[in-house]
Amino acid sequence: MARKTDTSGRKILAKNKRAFHEYEILERWEAGIVLVGKEVKALRHGRCNLGDAYGEIRDGEAWVCKMHIGPYEQAHRENHEPFRRRKLLLHRREIRRIRPRIEEKGLTLVPLSLYCLHGVGKLEVGLGRG
Repeated sequence: MARKTDTSGRKILAKNKRAFHEYEILERWEAGIVLVGKEVKALRHGRCNLGDAYGEIRDGEAWVCKMHIGPYEQAHRENHEPFRRRKLLLHRREIRRIRPRIEEKGLTLVPLSLYCLHGVGKLEVGLGRG
């Protein structure tokens, strides 16, 4: 499968094109994402969909919900749940900046793109106004 590579050397695995039509993106952040082993392999085969995904902050941690990562076909028993919540790795000061804006102003944390940078999975999230 031929993956697109942008000018910064990122291999783009999935894009949320719908987010740019439905939301006005005010700010963007790059977040690491906690994945299990089979999810990484499934991502590299292009089995990801960000269409209905959204971000939330619970107990001082950032999470992405409803992001679909399809099962990896070669993993028979130890496959992952496709729609599980996945933890986002953001700095504490970034989370502190995002949380009040989401709660008070009615803004949403929207996943914009999922990519691989130097072999590490990253998720670009944005603060969007619907």
